[in-house]
Amino acid sequence: MLVRDVSRKVVHIDMDAFYASVEQRDRPELRGRPIAVGHAEGRGVVATASYEARRFGVRSAMPSARARELCPGLIFVEGRMSHYKAVSRSIHAIFRRYTDIIEPISLDEAFLDVTVNKAGLALGVDVARAIKHDIRTELGLVASAGVSYNKFLAKIASDWRKPDGLCTIHPDRALEFIDRLPVELFWGVGPATAARLHELGIYRAPELRAMPLSELRRHFGTFGWTLYQFVRGIDRRPVRAVRERKSVGCEETFSRDLRGAGEIVAVLRSLADELLVRLDKADFSGCTLTLKVRSFDFTTRTRSMTSERPYRDAVQILNDAEKLLAGVAIPSRGIRLLGLTVSSPAESLRHASEPSLFED
Repeated sequence: MLVRDVSRKVVHIDMDAFYASVEQRDRPELRGRPIAVGHAEGRGVVATASYEARRFGVRSAMPSARARELCPGLIFVEGRMSHYKAVSRSIHAIFRRYTDIIEPISLDEAFLDVTVNKAGLALGVDVARAIKHDIRTELGLVASAGVSYNKFLAKIASDWRKPDGLCTIHPDRALEFIDRLPVELFWGVGPATAARLHELGIYRAPELRAMPLSELRRHFGTFGWTLYQFVRGIDRRPVRAVRERKSVGCEETFSRDLRGAGEIVAVLRSLADELLVRLDKADFSGCTLTLKVRSFDFTTRTRSMTSERPYRDAVQILNDAEKLLAGVAIPSRGIRLLGLTVSSPAESLRHASEPSLFED
């Protein structure tokens, strides 16, 4: 029998349109206007869009040309990553007033365990409300917060009422809340997994809960066990105060199999741009690039290479990705998925190459 631990108080803080909101805060003439942070020209992509732009359908990682089509009045602003990192440090300083158990996810997102908090507040929602107030009054920015007894539910809660949201999922209402969710909102369910769930007739949480564990494991391997727990409101992962990211990646599954070299390379270019956005957002740099290619028959091949310098620009990523692609035989019936991942954190790689001061 699965047992839910409901004694913890977990808060998930997610800054609303972080990069764009910082720009609108610093430049009053941009307030209330549709803006996108990113490169406007060439193969540029949107890093973040303001909520005014999102009303037109503009989204993160979208090609800039497509964003302009959707929103002709869109204003592009070049990103200032060093500035966003400095603002993120100020946000985390506010977090530390309430707890030292902080698990950063990216510059604008983190989990906090506030079961025992420095303010002595009994309710997690009061801690979340205080943090939101401090961020707004001291930094002029808006955050959304989710509160629950585990990370899975706190994450869902923070997305539920964006922007400027505050949502609590109480233990005794958790299953009722989960039953409203489409499977796409479950943590770890991307387009490919959602499509496979739909093929099995699973679209919403109650249908997922009715699926036997043996069937979920047969179709989804170890992730089937995760889905089995999540849909029952169970997530035993702790909030980890020290979290070392090992990799950052992105991938795309196609509605039709790609066959031509030209269209495959075009998708690779788009992935390289999206990967750079994700690397910047996660404040991550690594020296190993991995290409993932999945064929029409679900055969998956990977190719990797390690560079002497960290992957920090799209041109470098694309050039090496094309080299890796040249080493993969593309079947005549095409491929259904492409992915790129950067791993081997640059700092870890540097330390690993340094001589040890100690001997065994």
